[in-house]
Amino acid sequence: MTQLNLPKKLLCSALLLSLSSAIYASPERLEQDLTPMGAERAGNAAGTIPAWDGGIAPSDDRYANPFADEQPLFVITADNYTDYQDQLSEGQIALFQRYPDSFKIPVYPTHRTAALPDSIYAAAKRNLDNARLTADGNGLEGFTEALAFPIPENGLQVIWNHMTRYRGGALERTFVQVPVQTNGSFTPVRINEKLSWPSYLKDQGEGERHDNILFFFVQEVTAPARLTGNILLVHETMNQITQPRQAWTYNSGQRRVRLAPNIAYDAPGTATDGQRTTDNLDMFNGAPDRYDWNLVGKQELYIPYNSWKLADRNLPYSDLLHAGHLNPDHTRYELHRVWKLEATLKDGQRHVYGKRTFYIDEDTWQIATVDHYDGRGELWRVGEMHQFQYRDVQVPWAVAETFYDLQSGRYLVGGLTNEEGIGYDFSQRFDYRDFTPQAIRRMGR
Repeated sequence: MTQLNLPKKLLCSALLLSLSSAIYASPERLEQDLTPMGAERAGNAAGTIPAWDGGIAPSDDRYANPFADEQPLFVITADNYTDYQDQLSEGQIALFQRYPDSFKIPVYPTHRTAALPDSIYAAAKRNLDNARLTADGNGLEGFTEALAFPIPENGLQVIWNHMTRYRGGALERTFVQVPVQTNGSFTPVRINEKLSWPSYLKDQGEGERHDNILFFFVQEVTAPARLTGNILLVHETMNQITQPRQAWTYNSGQRRVRLAPNIAYDAPGTATDGQRTTDNLDMFNGAPDRYDWNLVGKQELYIPYNSWKLADRNLPYSDLLHAGHLNPDHTRYELHRVWKLEATLKDGQRHVYGKRTFYIDEDTWQIATVDHYDGRGELWRVGEMHQFQYRDVQVPWAVAETFYDLQSGRYLVGGLTNEEGIGYDFSQRFDYRDFTPQAIRRMGR
C-alpha cells in the first residue's frame, strides 16, 4: 500500500490541513474544487482516497452490497496498530488496548459513495448565501432544509452541519437498541420512531408555528414488555436558547402527558441502561451552548463506512453482538477525510462529558467517530457511526451507532434493523397533528 511507505511525519503534515483554504466561501466552489456538500472533490496525494465522482448510482435494492466481493486490504490489530496510529482516533487506539485479543479494524478500499438529491444540493447552495449563526452561535437564522454551512468557518458551523444534514426529510423507522453486558449477553429493545422536517409535512403551510422548528420526532418503545408504555415527543428547535427544545412524555401508568424539559444534554437516553446520554443520540444532537467548539482542521482517518455487511438481512444479532464490541468479521473501515472538532465544557457548565473529540466525514457531514472524556479528563466512551448509502432514496445514514464504555466493558448498539422487516421507511408523510401532545396520548391508549 502506498500510504505504508510514507514516513509518519510526512503523513501527519499532509493530513492536517490549513483552515484558510476551507473558509473561502464562494458559491462557485461548490461546482469546482468542492462537491455540492462542501467536501474536496479531489482525491489525496497518495491515491488511497479517490476523487468524488458523484457518488454511487441509485438502486431499488437498498441492501444489495455493491462491494460484496472485496476483501480487506489489511487488518489493524493490537499487534500492529502503532503502524497506523496517525490515522486512528485516541478512542480506537484505546479499544485495541482494552480488547487486544479480539478488537480489529478491517480496512477496505475507499469508495466515496455519498450522493444526495439535486434539491438538497440546491438547498445547501442557498444556505451558503443565507444561513447564519445567531449572535451567541447557538441557533440558526436564514436556514433552508439541509446543510447550513457547506463551507464552514468555525467549529459551531461544523457541528450544526451534522445536525442539519439531510436524512430523507421524513421517515418512520423500527429498529433495535441493544445494551450488551460484559459477558456478551443482551436483550434487544425494539423502538419505533417517526421523524419529519417541517417542509415535508403534508400541512406544511402552517406559517409561524414552524418558523423555529428543525424537525418533529416521536419515539415509542414497543418491546420488551417491561419497558413499554412511555412515549416521547420532541419539537427540535433551531435556536434552543431563545426557545428551548419542546418535549413531552406520555406515561401509560398515569395515562397523562407531561412536559419533559429535562430531555436534553446529559439526561440518560431512553432504554439505554445508562450507556448513553440524551445528546448522544445520532452521535450528537441538541443545543451546543454548554461547550466551546474548536475546529482543529482536517485529517485522514480510518472510519466505519459502506457498512452493507452490518445491514445484511440474514445476519442475526447473536452473530453480530459479541462481548466487548461488534464482531469485526462484519465491520468495514475505509480511509476518509474528516473534520476534527474538539468540544470542551465551558467554565460553570455541567455535563458528564468534560470534553468530546468529533471526527466528521467530509462527504456526508455525519459524525463518524467521537471520543468522550469524563470530568477528570479520562477517556470514557468511544462512539462510532457505521453507515451506508440508502441507494433507493439517496440518503447516507447510519446502519448502527455504537458506544463503548472503556471503564465498565459494556457497550450500546442502536439502529439495527436486520431482524426488523422494513426498518427505515422514507415514503411516510405526516401531518402536524401527528406530532402533538394529543397524538401521543392517542398512541398510548
